[in-house]
Amino acid sequence: MINQVTLDKLHGMCLSAMAEAFTSQTGDKAYASLTFEERFGMIIDQEWGKRRSNKLQKLIRTAGFRYPNACMESIEYHEDRKLNKSQLLQFSTCRYIQEGHHLIIEGPSGNGKTFLACALGNAACRNFMTVRYVRLPELLNDLVVARGEGTYKKLIKIFQKVDLLILDEWLLKPLTTDQAMDLFEIIEARTRQGAMIFNTQFDPRGWYDRIGTPEDGTVSEAIIDRVKHNAYEILINGKISMRERPGLNANKPGGANE
Repeated sequence: MINQVTLDKLHGMCLSAMAEAFTSQTGDKAYASLTFEERFGMIIDQEWGKRRSNKLQKLIRTAGFRYPNACMESIEYHEDRKLNKSQLLQFSTCRYIQEGHHLIIEGPSGNGKTFLACALGNAACRNFMTVRYVRLPELLNDLVVARGEGTYKKLIKIFQKVDLLILDEWLLKPLTTDQAMDLFEIIEARTRQGAMIFNTQFDPRGWYDRIGTPEDGTVSEAIIDRVKHNAYEILINGKISMRERPGLNANKPGGANE
């Protein structure tokens, strides 16, 4: 009866893992040889572990990764990709985020830029940092809608306060004047706080002509200046698309795995 009252109180305080551990200990004589401090410590550890796990899963869900299961351990270091494993492992410590630096992941379509960015984002979540993944075309559309609904500043703050913002499909299409100004607001908000990852098919030297019209040169320069000079660059090569390697024709003569 006393045990049930204790369990009810634990569940009432949302301490379900402690309740589970308490039930396990009271029903197992193997714990009888342990001191009270040892047993209580084990109960606390179980609750702590569950809460940390729940927090991690929430961070991953909130991030909105395209590949939520991507992790650094799953990155494929094929010779033709020319990835620097030691460099990527260093980035997985998230020190660049703590120091407010950015990453530019550059490479042709299909070479695994999005997967790598999501893996780095997951590494940040494992360090209990807040992350947000978004495709640039989608972000620009959301800003247009937010401006019309009067929630523009609120949306800017959402992207401003996260520790790491991942912008996929960066400059996939040339931007209009309005889009360039919206993008500048995001970049400017992020330069004062947090880090960013840019996934792009284009060398940073070619960004200028893709941001706004020729009359928007000062905006283009302002955006590039805030990104390029504070960013590490990761170049992904690859003779074979990462979509082709596990594809239907991968094992056929002349295929990716041939």
